Amino acid sequence: MRYGARRRITGKRAALLVAWLLGVIGIIGTGGFASFTSSASGSTAVTSGTMTLTVPVNGTTNRLSVAASNIVPGDTIERVVDLVSGGNVAQTITLATSAGPSSLLDTDGTNGLQMVVDSCSLAGGWTESGSFPYTYTCPSGTITTVIASRAVIGSALAMSAGMTNPGTTHLHIKLTFPSATSSATFQGLSSTVTYAFTGAQRAGQAQ
Repeated sequence: MRYGARRRITGKRAALLVAWLLGVIGIIGTGGFASFTSSASGSTAVTSGTMTLTVPVNGTTNRLSVAASNIVPGDTIERVVDLVSGGNVAQTITLATSAGPSSLLDTDGTNGLQMVVDSCSLAGGWTESGSFPYTYTCPSGTITTVIASRAVIGSALAMSAGMTNPGTTHLHIKLTFPSATSSATFQGLSSTVTYAFTGAQRAGQAQ
């Protein structure tokens, strides 16, 4: 074999050897940074609750708009109202009362109007008897005092029944003009009492 041919063959072998070494290095370099991977996923649906608080339009389940006139010490005023708790979240109900126009009838906490609020457990609520003036009974049902007797005006008055689940609470509001009130300063007065009910959500809890 001629020297030139042998040299070309050796050159080819050297080139192949270099290519092979580069390939090995590339494989080693790639393998040095490779790793196993895996993945998983899950999901949780979350919806927020709803709550509403309403009273019916004026009628047998809402007599708050019916006025009382020419009252004298010893008189009582009975009115009913259904409190409808809607949505799907339990609520704690409070009552705030205010007056406008206002007078000694509502500002005098001792001699002015006194209020007590009861609830009736019957699904149909209070039974109204006769025509005006109205009287009410809760036949075969349970009467619960939710706000004990007190001066008519107050703020954030908590109902002792506590948390109210969605549904209807049948309330009876009784106002009394104390019979001991005899001062001439209570004659000819006028007050309009407004009842505002507020529902607060239940406390946060684990879900």
